[in-house]
Amino acid sequence: MGRLRNKLGFSFNLALLEVGMGQAVLESITYSAVCQDCGARLECCGVQALVDGSLRWDVEVTCSVCGFAMAVCDDVLPSDLRDQLLSEHGAAWLRVTSPWGKSIAIIRVLRAELGLDLTEAMTALDRVLAEEFSGTLPEMEFLARKLRSVGVSAVAARP
Repeated sequence: MGRLRNKLGFSFNLALLEVGMGQAVLESITYSAVCQDCGARLECCGVQALVDGSLRWDVEVTCSVCGFAMAVCDDVLPSDLRDQLLSEHGAAWLRVTSPWGKSIAIIRVLRAELGLDLTEAMTALDRVLAEEFSGTLPEMEFLARKLRSVGVSAVAARP
């Protein structure tokens, strides 16, 4: 497991970080953007994290030309950067063991956490049971924890 040091000097593990009541699950990427102050190329570091039961997207940007710096915490993960996370780290799958008799609980979690209607949740259930439901590691661990909290044995795993 690697370590990342941000521009402010804080260092943290890339995949798992011990916090309070459990482990946070993290995945990070770096990417470029345009500085809003001077127009130069910015270095950005983004981290998707599951911390204290919620998903968050934090970004830190620094311009080496003009010194502009900004940190945005608990933002929404843009789809293009989610795609980059999946490309760089690979997808994780939601795996449910012994799902017999647990379909209703799984559907309820999928509807509540993903905002799905009943038809979409049934389709998602089929994908979960076929071990074809995937996303970033923090996203899948988030769902696995929600499922475990209602008595469904679930894990987030990479192949």
